[in-house]
Amino acid sequence: MNKDDLNNIFNSLKGQFDIEAPNTNHEQRFLEKLKANENGSTSVKKQTRFNWKPLLATAAAIVICFSVFITLKQQPKTLDLANVSPELSETQDFFTVTIENELKKLNQERSPLTEQIINDALAQIQLLETDYQNLKTDLTESGKNQRVIYAMISNFQNRIDILNHVLEQIDAIKTKKNEFTNTL
Repeated sequence: MNKDDLNNIFNSLKGQFDIEAPNTNHEQRFLEKLKANENGSTSVKKQTRFNWKPLLATAAAIVICFSVFITLKQQPKTLDLANVSPELSETQDFFTVTIENELKKLNQERSPLTEQIINDALAQIQLLETDYQNLKTDLTESGKNQRVIYAMISNFQNRIDILNHVLEQIDAIKTKKNEFTNTL
């Protein structure tokens, strides 16, 4: 649009513009009317509209909590003897401490003469440990079946028996070595 076109438009509208000053307190009256209109409309809105946001937020929180609970409930925790009863927890602790002590004794006896026997024993212990992990899964799935509990206790006893047997063999090897060195 040209400058001349704009000038023509304003010239044609000359005298049609409202150029009179408003009455005194015009702004104050306008603000009062605006406030009165605002108060009236908000009270009507509050009476006719129900605020669903807090209700929806609460419902969403309940749904999330429920779904987390269900998800956690579905993941079975692997049980061991300590989870069955306090007595079996003490039994498991006893066997665990005993096995650890026997393993320390076994490692102290390492020498070139006993290396193969100790490695074989540790391999057997590892197989029994793998079996024990499978028994823990069976215990969880069977719902604390007594046969599985007995098998777990037997597994601990077998590990201790292997360690004791190997320590006895090492003592026999040491005795034979001492006898052989004394005869020379």
